[in-house]
Amino acid sequence: MAEALLSNKNKKILKDGVWDTNPITYQVLGICSALAVTTQLKTALVMSFGLTFVTAMSNVVISLIRNYIPSQIRIIVQLTVVSALVITIDQLLRAYMFDVSKQLSVFVGLIITNCIVMGRLEAFAMGNPPWKSFLDGLGNGLGYSAVLVIIGIIREIFGSGTLLGYHVIPASFYANGYVNNGMMVLAPGAFFLLGVIVWVQRAISGYSES
Repeated sequence: MAEALLSNKNKKILKDGVWDTNPITYQVLGICSALAVTTQLKTALVMSFGLTFVTAMSNVVISLIRNYIPSQIRIIVQLTVVSALVITIDQLLRAYMFDVSKQLSVFVGLIITNCIVMGRLEAFAMGNPPWKSFLDGLGNGLGYSAVLVIIGIIREIFGSGTLLGYHVIPASFYANGYVNNGMMVLAPGAFFLLGVIVWVQRAISGYSES
């Protein structure tokens, strides 16, 4: 049973989302949050968890009911499922991580219309069984998360000199004239890092437009 669940085909579904067809570096989706919520690693982690949870679980739900969804209203049904999951995440953040919830602002709510989530529902969950759909959602969520975490680490260290709120650049550096890179806390810094990550990933995977 375990071997069937983790067959080579299922592993490939997971790997595709994480690497081969990464939603950010390959499909260039969901970049708004990559630019907006990665000034600190903490917010990047919370956003990553939220989107991964919503993507994986909405894939499962839609896969379970896909044969009962009239094609004319499938988008409405998908949005309803995603909205319910996003509201759950949003309310949990407001209850237990209110400061982070304020920092993320509207971006948690915008998961509802995130191209990654809706794209996986339409392209995969509507035509595949629950387990494969879960792996697809999980893989794409983890692929998205990896990019946000990398950008969040670099931006917080070089933009603020901290990591998860703890100072990691020694005070002696500042005493000798070191200055935090102001561009890293602005959107252009995130955009530049995102471009470098896309270039590196595509170079390693041998991606070509042709």
